[in-house]
Amino acid sequence: MREAFEQLKGIAGQCAGAPVWSLPDADLVDALHAVHNAEQMLTAIKLHLIREIDGRNLPITQQATSTTVWLRERLHVSIHTARRMVDLAGDLDKRPVLDAALSTAAVTVEQAHVIAKTVHDLATEATPDVVDLAEKTLIEDFADWEPAILRKAAQRILAHVAPEVAEDADRRAAERDEKHAQQTRAFTLTNNGDGRFRLTGWLDAEAAATINAALDPLCKPDPDRTPTQRRADALVEVCRLALRTKELPANGGDRPQVVVTVPYDVLRQELRHGHLDTGERLSAEQVRRLACDAHIIPMVLGGDGQILDVGQSRRLFTGPLRRALVARDGGCAFPGCDRPPRWCDGHHIKAWSAGGDTALHNGVLLCGHHHRIIHRGEWEVRMADDGRPNFIPPPYVDSERRPRRNVYDLRR
Repeated sequence: MREAFEQLKGIAGQCAGAPVWSLPDADLVDALHAVHNAEQMLTAIKLHLIREIDGRNLPITQQATSTTVWLRERLHVSIHTARRMVDLAGDLDKRPVLDAALSTAAVTVEQAHVIAKTVHDLATEATPDVVDLAEKTLIEDFADWEPAILRKAAQRILAHVAPEVAEDADRRAAERDEKHAQQTRAFTLTNNGDGRFRLTGWLDAEAAATINAALDPLCKPDPDRTPTQRRADALVEVCRLALRTKELPANGGDRPQVVVTVPYDVLRQELRHGHLDTGERLSAEQVRRLACDAHIIPMVLGGDGQILDVGQSRRLFTGPLRRALVARDGGCAFPGCDRPPRWCDGHHIKAWSAGGDTALHNGVLLCGHHHRIIHRGEWEVRMADDGRPNFIPPPYVDSERRPRRNVYDLRR
């Protein structure tokens, strides 16, 4: 058998070094399927070896604390990968039908993980005969489904093979999942130290559905942003919408606020940077954008950091002035944008920090995405003779820089 393994290794090495550019299309696809199937079979062999090694306690005799740790060191894999291999090796040892399916590439390794977990969970809900039937059904009827879809089918397999017990089992499983999700719910916002913050956490199904419902309208396809960037922007916009309401609880006696601190000598000259009240540094562009329509507490500092003035918290484009902006622009005024007024900021065409008036002729509604674009400085906003804003594109968009206007009439 050892000789067979050495021959197998040699054949694999020859195949790995063989050029594939000359293969016709059909042969290329056939070769991919052949190699993929061989990979599943080889994994089955590896798992048999791992099970035997574990059964003989070889890792313990070699001073390893466990088979998982031993595999991590021997095979140079992560502890997570090693643990999954040990678990699946044990499952295959107990489930000869599943073992045969993987050994013949009737299922993939990922599918085998799903099926193994399913039959393990079913063991507490159904009789051995029902469990065996569920395993056989998943292998024979659902092997063409990729793991994520197979997992959904596995969750309902009892309804397929034993409907008389499925309802009670589903109810108990849902209750367990709900209890576990509630007990383990968490949210963490971690400062990465490089200007980024990492969000991690767990939610139950109801909470996740609520968040998805709030984020989905803000995540429409956008060629300038990846899906993950759109979701990140949507989360921020939802929170900004919440800050605009008057229904949030008071925080230290005040409504929730963003405080931006700018040194006085910088404020008098060219704005370079600022700081949030949490200590994180903001770029000049971020400060100017916040200053346009944020709930600001102006804090002017002298050169040595003493507070010279703390103005009353105020919103710049509010009340009748904001209503006038909404009546005129109808929503984000950037050409082609259809975001409604409640998702928009009031932007100063001439920056407030540069002496621009908080007035209708110097204001325009912009959604968060287009607000950022305008603050980059490539597009210009100019008020036309009819009192409506025109947008002047950069030369790479239009070499003649012809004015553009939002004509999204369905929103107005």
